[in-house]
Amino acid sequence: MSTGRFGVRANVTDWVIAIGVAASLLVTGLSEQNSATNLDLLGYVLLALGGLVLAARRRAPAPVLAATGLCAVGYQAAGFDVPAVAFLFAVYAAVRAGHRIITVAASVTMVAALPLAALASGLHDTGEAFAQARGALELAWLIAAGAAGEALRQAERRADEAERTREETARRRADEERLHIARELHDSLTHQISVIKVQAEAAVHVARKRDEPVPEALLAIREASREATRELRATLEVLRNDGKTPPHGLDDVPDLVERARTSGLDATLTIEGHRHDVPAAVDRTAYRIVQESLTNIARHAAAATASVRIDYRPDALAVRVDDDGKARPDTAPVPGVGLLGMRERITALGGRLHAQPRSEGGFTVQAELPVNRTS
Repeated sequence: MSTGRFGVRANVTDWVIAIGVAASLLVTGLSEQNSATNLDLLGYVLLALGGLVLAARRRAPAPVLAATGLCAVGYQAAGFDVPAVAFLFAVYAAVRAGHRIITVAASVTMVAALPLAALASGLHDTGEAFAQARGALELAWLIAAGAAGEALRQAERRADEAERTREETARRRADEERLHIARELHDSLTHQISVIKVQAEAAVHVARKRDEPVPEALLAIREASREATRELRATLEVLRNDGKTPPHGLDDVPDLVERARTSGLDATLTIEGHRHDVPAAVDRTAYRIVQESLTNIARHAAAATASVRIDYRPDALAVRVDDDGKARPDTAPVPGVGLLGMRERITALGGRLHAQPRSEGGFTVQAELPVNRTS
């Protein structure tokens, strides 16, 4: 938005300068009180055109340089001893845009062409023609215009370099911080989860070897530790590889549902609508919604069945997860960290989330994610 406003202001400024230069050239030309011949009318047109063309100097500096030079030579040949002010503006703009060689060539051409134009206007004295040309285009002003353009170009280049250096420094610091977080997670959390996983696996193995019933809680701990290990490993890979490893998305939802089945939950997956590509952020968020919902069902709902429904709509992706657990309509849900994180993800994408007990019992999570407002 700010870039748009800047562009409008620059465009207005260019037109103000162009009209001002055209007006000054016309006033200077009219002050000579030439007769209204066809040649004089052509000169007035060239004076006005030479100024107005400056409105395009940012977008096309080289063509504007050529146009102002031709106009200056033209009205000099028509008998108007008017300084080539528009050409100086064009020189400044062309050098600022980096067209130094073209500007030097055009300036040398102008210095050579203006005396010829003065001679073509009717002057027979070569010295007087050169004097008129020198008055129309002072070399000092020409050099000053080029130097000003080059100075500003160098300043802008240095500013761009400084901005690029700041971005590279910030990116390097972010990489270092990301790797530091990965090391901390690996050194602390990974070890603890691995211990839980090994102990759970060993307990299940011993119970089955003794032909003893394996407690459901122990199986749940084993599956949760496996899932936590997979998620932590994926997170560490993302942190270490700067996002080069593809994160989980909608393609991985069937695996989530299958793992829920292996843990004893009768889970089903339904996909509706015409499947189409969705933004990466929506893809990741949809996966997290299903993952967090199924995790909550396994931990807290005491449900026997669960259904996952994904609906591809033209302008949105709808995700719904229902269960038949112990939640009742008259019981207000207590939002946990997982549900709060889910809501934050969805809100950041401009979506809506409804998480509440169902009238027939159980709990429902409904999310709607826009697919045309997220890049």
